[in-house]
Amino acid sequence: MRKIVRAGGGAVKQGGGVSRRDFVKLAVTAGMVAPLFVPARLLRGQTAPSNRIRVGQIGAGRIATSHDIPGVLKAGLADYVAVCDLDSRRAPAGKAFIQKNRTGAGPAPDMAVLADYKELLARKDIDAVVISLPDHQHAEVALAACRAKKDIYLQKPFTMTHEEGVILRDAIGKSGIIFQVGSQQRSWTGNAQYQDQFRKACMLVRNGRVGVLKAVEIGLPTDPTQSDPPEMPVPANLDYERWLGPTPKVYYTEDRVHSQKMTAGGPDVSSRPGWLRNESYCLGMITGWGAHHFDTAHWGMDMELTGPSKVEGKGEFPTNKVWNVHGAYHIELTYPKGIKMTVSDKLQNGIKFIGDEGWIFVGRESGVTPSDPMVPAGLKPLDASAAKLLDMNGLKIELPYSAEHHLNWLQAVASRKPTNVAPAPVAHRATAACIVAWIAMKLGRPLTWDPVKEQFVNDAEANGMLSRPERAGYGAVRLSKT
Repeated sequence: MRKIVRAGGGAVKQGGGVSRRDFVKLAVTAGMVAPLFVPARLLRGQTAPSNRIRVGQIGAGRIATSHDIPGVLKAGLADYVAVCDLDSRRAPAGKAFIQKNRTGAGPAPDMAVLADYKELLARKDIDAVVISLPDHQHAEVALAACRAKKDIYLQKPFTMTHEEGVILRDAIGKSGIIFQVGSQQRSWTGNAQYQDQFRKACMLVRNGRVGVLKAVEIGLPTDPTQSDPPEMPVPANLDYERWLGPTPKVYYTEDRVHSQKMTAGGPDVSSRPGWLRNESYCLGMITGWGAHHFDTAHWGMDMELTGPSKVEGKGEFPTNKVWNVHGAYHIELTYPKGIKMTVSDKLQNGIKFIGDEGWIFVGRESGVTPSDPMVPAGLKPLDASAAKLLDMNGLKIELPYSAEHHLNWLQAVASRKPTNVAPAPVAHRATAACIVAWIAMKLGRPLTWDPVKEQFVNDAEANGMLSRPERAGYGAVRLSKT
């Protein structure tokens, strides 16, 4: 049973929490300030194993096993009590992975293996959920978890469509749950030389080290395409109908979903899944990596709760039906104060803040996750036009520090102080900018965006692309109307 407590004040502390003033600012942007719902047993303290946060894992694939589950386990504040996946081979493998890597005092609780996220959300013994699913499933599952009063860690991007983003952001604002999106550059540790580089870069820029900010450059990678593979029988272990969810009914092929290979350790969850290259399930690198880099850019620009006013772009889109996300692209956006943002696959992977007194660049260091593209030779992960711009002494503006993203979320769950490290209003705005850029790429003409009304100005065609039809029985828009 959950008791209700009101959000308290307090200064920003290492690992999570927000000041009362900043919380109210974020909550008002989300739509309203709501009470926070707390599991009654968590009010009795965290020392006993029985009082640890009880988590359900929704999705047991690549990002879950390489990032989300290890992050939750390493935090040492929670125990998994359920694992859910539509692939009946992945769910028990996820349980085995958790059991193998769990640390903590006392015996591990029983862990259920489930196929339906609704069954997981119905469990009263689950306090919080980690949602590690393909992009097209984010909004429906997160909205259902929000309604079930579960605290949520949601993989980026926030949602697949802008309409879903507005619905989910507003629902979270009304619910009082603790929410964080997986924009882990907010909590980047990196190696000893470049530790905490994203936060440092943003603080330096916001303290005026580059002078008046004039421009921002974002470099993102691209995804390859290939000829359409033939139809294949649906594997007996995959609930393909529910995997498609709100998207159109189309033939199954492994390249559309995820690997069905078996390894000595179980199902192959290390391969990059094919859904990342299909526009029904992901918009491509513009949201895949863009959700990270736009978020960092907004952080450094001090524009986390607004967006661009103008956008123009072009992109190459394959005619293939399966791997059809964008290829090469070039996008230009105009933000408040006349700041020009350029986004291109021709730029070095990362974010460059350019002012009238110099520039600061930040990106990920090589060798962190070898399966993903990293900063190539050239600019350092934290670099500047002059070494003095990177001097961290004398900064008056401090940004929230987070030692690890999942830890930050779980500390917020335990304390009931909403995190200011990638909460819903901020996550929505970063994803919205990505989606607006994608629409500009698709249309190939200048667009005017109203960041207050969150719609294009006098452009019905562009506004029509802010949402998508949902297949009967699925989707967050349908769920929001019931």
